[in-house]
Amino acid sequence: MTETGTVSFTQMKDGTREDYELLERLEKPYLALTPDRVLDELRRQGEVTLEGYRITRLTHGLQSATRAERDGADLDWIVGALLHDVGDGLAPQNHDRFSAEVIRPFVRWDVAWVVEHHGIFQSFYYGHHYGWDRNARDRFKDHPCYDSCAEFCERWDQSSFDPAYDTLPLEHFEPLVREVFARKAYDPAVIREGFVSRLAE
Repeated sequence: MTETGTVSFTQMKDGTREDYELLERLEKPYLALTPDRVLDELRRQGEVTLEGYRITRLTHGLQSATRAERDGADLDWIVGALLHDVGDGLAPQNHDRFSAEVIRPFVRWDVAWVVEHHGIFQSFYYGHHYGWDRNARDRFKDHPCYDSCAEFCERWDQSSFDPAYDTLPLEHFEPLVREVFARKAYDPAVIREGFVSRLAE
């Protein structure tokens, strides 16, 4: 049976302990549905062809994740590759940071850092065509995740726009998404601040 009820306040500063305990209990089912909302967003991306590209946004994410899995990447990297552009729909100008915030509570810190910065690293491949500095990523040259982000873009992002690639379906990755989002948010044992993992075997 689902608990119901409403708080007594109209301004948060007037809330009581009982109000906030109620909200905490009511929020749990909503939090448990996070992977469903993420998967729904991916499905919506399957309805939108990348402007000017030959594949959908969903296919790009699936192809990136497929390449990561076939390279022997672990769970965090595969889900990071799948969701690295999940923010495109709502935040196209800063989708990399948006996408990173979606996964940050549930994956290693280096995976979240790479997703957060992949946009500037990815511009290495095309920035010069717009008159941009294609080496703008070098401002992060001393960061411990620099090489990981460069490799992520080279192996799994910039290469994943191929309509002929044998891409695994979303159903294949759904259990992985659910496993990651079932973790306790910001668990230090998961986040492993400062640890830099290998992208793949």
